[in-house]
Amino acid sequence: MEVLSTQQRFALAESGRKYSRGMLSRKEFINLCLKAGLGFSSLSFLGACGSEKQKDQTKIQKVEDVLSNKSAGVADSDQQKFLKDWGKSFKGKTLSIVTENTPPSQFTRQLAKKEFESLTGINIEWELLPLDKVLSLLLTDTVMKSGRNDIYYWDQAWVGRFVNDAVNPMELMQKKDLAYPGFDFDDFLQPLVENIASYGGNVVGLPYDIPIFILMYRKDIFEELKLNVPTTLDEFMNTAQAITEAKAPQVYGTIGQWKSGHYALECDMTAWLWAHGGSIFGQNNIPAINDERAYAAMEYMMALKKYMPPGVTGWDWSGQIDNMAKGRAGMYISWGEGFPTYDDPRYSKVVGLMEAAPCPKEIALRSKSECSFDETPGMSHQGGSCLAISKYSKNIEAAWIFLQWATSADITTRAGLLGGGASPVRKSNYTDPRVLAKKKVGPGTTRHFDVTLDAILNRMGTEPHLPMWASLSVDSFAVELGKMTTGQQSIKDTLDKMAKDALKATKQ
Repeated sequence: MEVLSTQQRFALAESGRKYSRGMLSRKEFINLCLKAGLGFSSLSFLGACGSEKQKDQTKIQKVEDVLSNKSAGVADSDQQKFLKDWGKSFKGKTLSIVTENTPPSQFTRQLAKKEFESLTGINIEWELLPLDKVLSLLLTDTVMKSGRNDIYYWDQAWVGRFVNDAVNPMELMQKKDLAYPGFDFDDFLQPLVENIASYGGNVVGLPYDIPIFILMYRKDIFEELKLNVPTTLDEFMNTAQAITEAKAPQVYGTIGQWKSGHYALECDMTAWLWAHGGSIFGQNNIPAINDERAYAAMEYMMALKKYMPPGVTGWDWSGQIDNMAKGRAGMYISWGEGFPTYDDPRYSKVVGLMEAAPCPKEIALRSKSECSFDETPGMSHQGGSCLAISKYSKNIEAAWIFLQWATSADITTRAGLLGGGASPVRKSNYTDPRVLAKKKVGPGTTRHFDVTLDAILNRMGTEPHLPMWASLSVDSFAVELGKMTTGQQSIKDTLDKMAKDALKATKQ
């Protein structure tokens, strides 16, 4: 993967300018970005990793902000002393950051106003925007090298494209006088550092969020039908069949995110592909999406359709979560960030009935070295983002102090809880007493966090970091898969077309 050329940057920045002024449609701007290999793997951008109701929780639900002895908001803590001391050098300066409008960002911004600004005297200008708007501003900033934004928000699909526009965080960590107390870089979950905050083996940013696939099931139905939680693909299929035969049409065995032409469908497909030992690419950049393992995976996926509600081909992950909250399925595999919805009585008919478990074990698993473009097979499909410091910032040291505070164990814990149970990025987040206290039925529950952590450490699957991946996955794969799931096209024709388009993408 190569970084964007100067010519590409200017062209895309001009497109972004036209888009922001209403001279270019959102669709036109996004298509231009996709053609340049600037995709959008963020789930919020592509339809939200939760339902609209779940997003509303952050506006309605009042959760207490619980501090710890490592919170900068606690008097005489090392963190507070550090920020007050360094604030003397930077007081009156302004730091600018633009991120996607997600629950963790909403609450980290609130905490920045309440805590960081008051202690340091540094002004924080934090815009929350749709991801395409974030990209538009990022393009303009890197073209002009203006330093308008001190801290960048990067969808993982962009890392290789902007790697030369960021300050190496590992170099900043060598400056011991700038070290935020208790920051501990090694506390970040290593798979996240490697897969969403690195490029070419080098760290370029700090992990920020991480949606990931887990298995979720109705314990009341499993107890009633005397079913065990499936640990293999055969067991998953048999369990889906048993629930459907006993409960349909009120309740089906499982539920998918199979909306034709939507990225959600491609995400669903990858779990079954990787679980059958397949991959999108093999070695030497050669597509493997139409080999015998991929064919077996699609046969399995299509067999599951018999045990899904009839409307499944019209649902993205939002529809999937909403229908699961209505009690229409006994189990499913999808983004764990949807789990807290099921414990909220305002939106769910299955409060206290849902449980989380690891995804079934893969039949076989192709290694990363057998793939290309950093594709890493694993049934727990992930999507995430990172934060990076602009090389053009005029306040690099102040930005580094803020970034350490914003991604510290304390703030990631607090923002995750206030944000309704979003997936944390640090090891210590999962053992924090404040997180453990929410490990009970109720809004913003963390009952699923143990399974989430296991998925990140042991089962995580990462899509190819191919420049044209975003365009390939949506414009080709999601479309062809939609024809397959709706019976318009055979499995063989579907996979052959996907392989042909994948090969074409490697040459662009």
